[in-house]
Amino acid sequence: MTETMTTDRTGVTDPRVLYCELLKQALTRYVFQETWMPYQPRAASLHGRIYHRFKHLLQRRGLELVLRFPFDADARANGRDWPPEADTMIGLRRLDNLERCIADVLERNVPGDLIETGVWRGGAVIFMRGMLRAYGDQERSVWVADSFQGLPRAEPGRVEDEEDALWSQPILAVSQQQVENNFRRYGLLDERVRFLPGWFQDTLPGAAVQQLSVIRLDGDMYDSTMVALRSLYPKLSVGGYVIADDYHAVRGCRQAVDDFRAEHGITDELHRVDWTCRYWRRSR
Repeated sequence: MTETMTTDRTGVTDPRVLYCELLKQALTRYVFQETWMPYQPRAASLHGRIYHRFKHLLQRRGLELVLRFPFDADARANGRDWPPEADTMIGLRRLDNLERCIADVLERNVPGDLIETGVWRGGAVIFMRGMLRAYGDQERSVWVADSFQGLPRAEPGRVEDEEDALWSQPILAVSQQQVENNFRRYGLLDERVRFLPGWFQDTLPGAAVQQLSVIRLDGDMYDSTMVALRSLYPKLSVGGYVIADDYHAVRGCRQAVDDFRAEHGITDELHRVDWTCRYWRRSR
């Protein structure tokens, strides 16, 4: 595997590149650093039960209980924290990778739309749309696929998903309305942003997506990743990219990617982006 390094912007004067750089730093809040985060104890815990009993009293007075959040620039760059306010948790290095993949398919005229499966607050798909607009692309759409309810429970017996229990994390449940509002904040919500709300097994197999040039997988779990690959990879143009966000962070994601590649005889090199993310370019 080869490693993708962070892009050096020193001396860059191209306004398209400069816009994309600023957009990445805004989406990650790298330039608007967060110092506080809402207090959100698990509802079933003792602290959670106490907090939810008195939460309405705070809200009635316009108050909110918060925790001090020590901003860690390295963690934010490498996508190792769960930001309280940022529009993405994938970090700058993975956004750099996404930028390079999009730039490459634009330069080589690889046909197809862009999609992310599992968008959280929408940061990566907002970046996709912003970059297409900055580079004057008038043809491609950005597909936004998510349950907008968080992650599903693991399938019975799916040990690689059960051990992570990501379905139990309320921070991962972000509504479609909030994602749409996040697009609006950047002036990027238009008819070329296409939403696919629902569980992947219900939405992706029959989705109206015709052709793709970039597939970004961020569904974390085995079945979410496998359904996305089986539904979307046949629509990926030769020369297009598959990006697996959680390849080394979530066992289920890695197993699904490895199984799919083995089933289909895919030998294209898996390139390293950072401590977890991997990608490959389709050669045939």
